[in-house]
Amino acid sequence: MMFHKIKNVFPLEDYRLLVQFISGVTKIYDVKPLFSWKDIFKSLKKNELFYAVYVDVGGNGIVWNDDLDLSSEELWENGTLISTPFDGLISMRDATNVWGLNESTLRKAISYGKLKNGIDVCKYGKQWVVSLESMIREYGNPEK
Repeated sequence: MMFHKIKNVFPLEDYRLLVQFISGVTKIYDVKPLFSWKDIFKSLKKNELFYAVYVDVGGNGIVWNDDLDLSSEELWENGTLISTPFDGLISMRDATNVWGLNESTLRKAISYGKLKNGIDVCKYGKQWVVSLESMIREYGNPEK
């Protein structure tokens, strides 16, 4: 994949992070090696700070405070891929952003049968979810 924007980050015990990327991939990132890399990361040993992590605006990284952050590329390259039941699922909004499409384009693709409801896409409440596989099949690899 050529895009590694972050959708969610969840702190776990033992200074690990569960990182969900908008591409539908989930990785576990171990923060402990950073403690010996730069002294500033030792402040994360204060649990209240470690658990205050959030995704920066735009999904290009994660942030703890003005001095502590990590890029999405660092998390992607050094995170460990894990399997979840949600692998390869992307919100319609994220798919339109990644592929540079209008949401109406995807809605038309559903109504014309190009993206099959229940196979390629599914609606949960008000949220449409599309499979990464079907997006690549129909629109190619994203250029972002």
